[in-house]
Amino acid sequence: MSYAITTVWKLEGYPFFGMTESVFQFIQSFRIQDFFDIIIISSLIYVVLIWFKKTASRFVFVGISLMGVVYILARIFNLYLTSMVLQGFFAILLIALVVIFQEDIRRFFERLATWRSRRMNTKRNNREFHPNTIAILTETVADFAARRTGALIVLSGRDPLERHLRGGHPLEGILSKPLLESIFDKHSLGHDGAVIIKNEQVLKFGCHLPLSLKSDKFEDHGLRHTAAMGLSERSDALCIVVSEERGTISVVRDGDIRRLKNAAELTSVIEKFYEEDSPADVSRFPSYWVQKNSLEKAVAILLALGLWFVFGFQKEFIQRDFLIPIEYRNISQEWEIEETRDKIATVTFSGPTQAFNLFDPSTVKISIDLSSINEGKQEILLTPSMMRFPSNLSVVRMQPDRITISAYRLFPIDVPVHVKTTGKLPDDFALRSVISVPEKIPVLAPGKMLNGKVVISTEPIDISSLTATQTLDVKITYPPEIRCRNRTVPLVRVTLQVERVSAEASE
Repeated sequence: MSYAITTVWKLEGYPFFGMTESVFQFIQSFRIQDFFDIIIISSLIYVVLIWFKKTASRFVFVGISLMGVVYILARIFNLYLTSMVLQGFFAILLIALVVIFQEDIRRFFERLATWRSRRMNTKRNNREFHPNTIAILTETVADFAARRTGALIVLSGRDPLERHLRGGHPLEGILSKPLLESIFDKHSLGHDGAVIIKNEQVLKFGCHLPLSLKSDKFEDHGLRHTAAMGLSERSDALCIVVSEERGTISVVRDGDIRRLKNAAELTSVIEKFYEEDSPADVSRFPSYWVQKNSLEKAVAILLALGLWFVFGFQKEFIQRDFLIPIEYRNISQEWEIEETRDKIATVTFSGPTQAFNLFDPSTVKISIDLSSINEGKQEILLTPSMMRFPSNLSVVRMQPDRITISAYRLFPIDVPVHVKTTGKLPDDFALRSVISVPEKIPVLAPGKMLNGKVVISTEPIDISSLTATQTLDVKITYPPEIRCRNRTVPLVRVTLQVERVSAEASE
């Protein structure tokens, strides 16, 4: 006797199978909307990374990032208490960050609002920039340092500087060495202020700049260095400072101060500043974009993917019922619809929890197109295509799944108006005539009423107190089977002609 032995491999228990199943589920659930979602979040994270990189708040960002990692892990491992506490913490932290970094946030939105105009101006200024400008600045600053003439020169970047400047005198002169020497001459009124230079033009001189908030770092420096640092913390300008006491040359940018060894080093600093301020060359744009801040770009993409996987990608699907109203559209005026009693359907949607969090059922309606309706009683099948709902949700069932309506065609006819009166005229008065304008009203009536007598009358007019001819605008009433054109109830003008009669005539 022989036996056939069958071995069944249950792969579901193996980690490899579970991982493969998760990958397939991930691929199947990934949509084009998720791609754009990740791109947008990556861009926002990249901007935040660059912002913290250029500010002196890197440790704040590191602390927030660590708290964010703890929060994500708490969500993954279903740590309810930790998730709730950190969620409240981040809500308070958001307000604190707005208060602490209000100047940086204002600067960011200011750059965003003027991005287009700044880019066009930068392209134009880059073309108009004269090479002699760097030579003039280097030679003049070197002479100032040799003679220990204090000076503060600001090279404007892309950010507008107007709101940071106080005082000063407009000049708008062509940059030259004699002009700078006359401005920073000790006998000049504006030698203690700053000079604002845009390309080859000296816009203003004698300007007062905002002081740095980190004054404790400038115990060995003068007021010019503190002012230069203050402006660099609030804009992307390059500030050149010549110390009157030491005869040294310092450059300040993005909140960092650097003392130069000689004037030749200043040339390279100014050249680098204008290269960064000018837009990247189109021919080297792809490689330039990838190489510039590549680490921050990679971190931003990875963080966006992680956030999407934790908050956006949902492996568990749930079902929820919603009451969705039924509406009719594209109904011709020549048709009358006897609606079904069921004007609301119960629709069961299925999808991830995240999709239901963003779903607003009040915006969803079952819209039935009646442009090709037939006369008589008919059944209409309700389908998901009659609704507009998020693509990451699916319809499981609709109850009821069909409705019944009756439709009949209406035909245009002109119906005379009957003026209805109530009461009795006072003694010695008689109603000589009743005139309505118009005498007939165009309506739409079903075919079964065309051979019969269709009656349209006005609302009752009380004539018991009428002693003179009077004209009134009165509404009309009509049977429910007919309809006025344009679905409006017209008014008719009724003239009641009343005359006094003698007692003999009345007898």
